[in-house]
Amino acid sequence: MSRRLLRYVDWPLLAVTLALMAAGTVILYSAVQNSADPGSVVRMRLAHIAVSLVVLAAVLAVDYRTLARLWRPLWAGAVLLLVLVLVAGRSSGGAQRWLAVGSWTGFQPSELAKVTLVITLARHIDSHRDVGSWRAVVSVLLHAAVPMALIARQPDLGTALALGAVLAALLFVAGAPLRVLVGLGAGAAALAPVAWGMLHDYQRQRLLAFLDPAADPLGAGYALIQSRIAVGSGQIWGKGLLRGTQNLLHFIPEQHTDFIFTVVGEELGFVGAVALVGLFALWLWRGAAIAAAAKDRTGMLMAVGAVALTAFHVFVNVGMTVGLMPITGIPLPFISHGGSALVAFGALTGLVLNVGMRRKKILF
Repeated sequence: MSRRLLRYVDWPLLAVTLALMAAGTVILYSAVQNSADPGSVVRMRLAHIAVSLVVLAAVLAVDYRTLARLWRPLWAGAVLLLVLVLVAGRSSGGAQRWLAVGSWTGFQPSELAKVTLVITLARHIDSHRDVGSWRAVVSVLLHAAVPMALIARQPDLGTALALGAVLAALLFVAGAPLRVLVGLGAGAAALAPVAWGMLHDYQRQRLLAFLDPAADPLGAGYALIQSRIAVGSGQIWGKGLLRGTQNLLHFIPEQHTDFIFTVVGEELGFVGAVALVGLFALWLWRGAAIAAAAKDRTGMLMAVGAVALTAFHVFVNVGMTVGLMPITGIPLPFISHGGSALVAFGALTGLVLNVGMRRKKILF
């Protein structure tokens, strides 16, 4: 990579990414401080950050148009890994989402599929200059439907829905006519009863608990009720970092992963929560600005896909902790514990920076 390209790196986007990673490490420590070995969790987190930054740099170094030309093998590789995880994956908590790497670690192919689908869908849609024809739309739908179905089979409904959000955003930005978008929405609504019948019992209970958590306060509604109590107890300024009682007493399940935003709300209060959401808003703003200034349609669609995926994660994760969205197991980008997700969002950041860095010719 030419050093001259570095002058076009979007430093604010890179800085806010590093700030989110640093904030996530502090919040994670607070969430696990009462565990048996919080130091090992933090050391693992730092290792995940190091890998994520290496992947970010690697994605940044390869021209995004080169990645676009590889869209078919990238898509096939992602699908192959998703099939492999269903056949020989590792199960945990009722889901089969992990592939083992040696005897001590593993990764989630569904996280890799997020990055892959952003790249390959952008290239595929760009190959159809007219996305108004149903022939083009069906082709794009099949492109996204295969990995979405495999991920839903794990089961991982949240990630499947996140990929659906990316698909909708890319079709909209690519200029799909309103009749197509309305038709797709109507089709999804018509299939909702079928999808409901395919859900596992615990997934149905989660959705019902969203409507009325008090109906099962010690079961399906427990996490949502405790989450709202924790966030609300922080009030304006919070109870103080490392001093959250709901957090320390482990009232909230999965408080270091899907519900980590409750630690922010309880310990840093409304002000801290707004500050963290503000960092995400800055990340999304820089991503949208890069998409708007992209050199070509492929780059614009890649940046939009990354922004849409990140926005979906932030909106759904924060929304489910305050009772505005159902619980779907979506991690908070850069904050929640989990190496695969952190590496995936590092790769997406590298992709957006890649598009921004190559938006104009190199000036000598």
